[in-house]
Amino acid sequence: MDDHKPIDTPDGPALETPGAGARRYEAPPSDLPITEAEAARLAGLAHNEHLKIASGYLRGGLADGLLKHATGAISEDDGQLVKFHGMYMQDDRDIRAERTKKKLEKAFSFMIRLRIAGGVVTPKQWLALDQIATTYANGTLRATTRQTFQYHGVIKSNLKRTMAAIDAVLLDTIAACGDVNRNVMAATNPAQAGAHKVAYQLAKDISDSLLPKTNAWREIWLDGERVVGGEEEFEPVYGKTYLPRKFKTVVAVPPSNEVDIFAHDLGFIAILDKKNKVTGWNVTVGGGMGMTHGESDTFPRTADVMGFCAPQDALKVAEAVMTVQRDWGNRKNRKNARLKYTIERFGLDAFRAEVENRIGKKLGSPKPFVFDGNGDRYGWVEGDDGRHHLTLYVPSGRIKDVEGGPQFLTGLRRIAEIHEGDFRLTGNQNVIIANVPAGKRAEIEALVDQYAMTKGAGALRRNSMACVALPTCGLALAESERYLPDLLTELEESLASHGLQDEEITIRSTGCPNGCARPFIAEIGLVGRGPERYHLYLGAAFDGSRLSKLYREDVTAAEIRGVLDPLFAAYAKDRQPGEHFGDFVIRAGFVSKTTNGPDFHERTGPLKAA
Repeated sequence: MDDHKPIDTPDGPALETPGAGARRYEAPPSDLPITEAEAARLAGLAHNEHLKIASGYLRGGLADGLLKHATGAISEDDGQLVKFHGMYMQDDRDIRAERTKKKLEKAFSFMIRLRIAGGVVTPKQWLALDQIATTYANGTLRATTRQTFQYHGVIKSNLKRTMAAIDAVLLDTIAACGDVNRNVMAATNPAQAGAHKVAYQLAKDISDSLLPKTNAWREIWLDGERVVGGEEEFEPVYGKTYLPRKFKTVVAVPPSNEVDIFAHDLGFIAILDKKNKVTGWNVTVGGGMGMTHGESDTFPRTADVMGFCAPQDALKVAEAVMTVQRDWGNRKNRKNARLKYTIERFGLDAFRAEVENRIGKKLGSPKPFVFDGNGDRYGWVEGDDGRHHLTLYVPSGRIKDVEGGPQFLTGLRRIAEIHEGDFRLTGNQNVIIANVPAGKRAEIEALVDQYAMTKGAGALRRNSMACVALPTCGLALAESERYLPDLLTELEESLASHGLQDEEITIRSTGCPNGCARPFIAEIGLVGRGPERYHLYLGAAFDGSRLSKLYREDVTAAEIRGVLDPLFAAYAKDRQPGEHFGDFVIRAGFVSKTTNGPDFHERTGPLKAA
């Protein structure tokens, strides 16, 4: 992070050019978290800040809006508040123009995201979630890049029924979206059973501890008892303004980085002894993927390793990191409100000192660790406790029955009916049939084969991810989930022509630069710019520890294979033993190496012809 240095300017922090002098940061704020009265006095706060203050702890007009049957929508302000309840209002953009022409309201519906710390559900819960999908949603379950499920196509009149069904199996959607600590991810591939159990427990404890305490969710969706006006409630961690922006936490167990720890606000890396016992956690802070096209003061950033903490201190550290961001984060400009910008403004040393002040002790120096990749381990894995675990590749996490192809929805339902263990979602949108007794393995395998759930999973495809994008995401500029399978087929043909069909290369696609599928830490990243147009990024690290660099702007879908094919040819010819594609394109001089977040926008474009 030493190549570019934040300095103070009349308009806020800027970036010096390399070598321009000693690094300088803004002074951290010394005032307490803003209160309602303080917020009213402060000029220029983002609209969402006033909205949260006036919401009565996230109630707003949601209860009344649900009773307005003449529209399938809710108000714009309530559309912001409902995110804290795990929902986004959307419409079907495939038919938007047609409905507008006919002077009809947009085809509004809601995406509902669950809070499932560590992505673990029981067979009973799986069956209930399946039934909800086929009863109230669009007939599919979608495993997300946040290690949870989301539903699409739930209409307003079915929202309360859906939430009641979710609640009935002891799940919820609280804080799955919004300016809060969102679903906490944890290492899932359970070869080291003891360490993964500890990682899951930490994820669950953080999720529960940092959950908003408002009764609004139960009151609105489950007809719970109302706290009149919200006056009797109190948010001990969040206060009335909650966080400046979303906050994402993950827990990793080396050598696998399948949770992409460097892409998140807060992370805990398990430090293991020779017996795979967790001796403590390296703490990472300041990662994040989102940016805005054309605005260089927004950028993705990989997290810094801030220090080491003992197991008994991890929960206190998590709360301290989040509350420092609560108090120091930018509440005037939401585009610069994430923790990554807070650390860029004030510096890691000042941030660490404040965290240490709040936990009452110093963090230790980071301990050595090694990651070997950020993908999943497919097929059967036997844990050191003798239990068996089968990881299935699920294209873009979409659990559905494909005519003439995999029958994931039906097949996994059949497995849930006889499974004695649990299911685990991965951060790569895949599903693990976990904790299978040795005696049940053959029965599980037979169902997997019967419903063709292992077809079409070559090396490139197994390392791919895509966000939903069109037709439901209101932010999408281009296709992603619907487009990626066709692109993968083209690129698989290209790789095979160079003898690279078995090479592990990460590729990720998103319909916009918000980066939900984490494209900026994929060796090949595609980010939507417009219909059938993408920015192409190259050069990220295979283990997810380094950002990519913009290689080509506004590449059309028809051009992508032609742009990448010469690079594949050069890789096949000139790579070194064990060298990954992202490392090769940098060493071979095709693209610059990104060293930090702000550097992401420097020295872009191809350095030489392939």
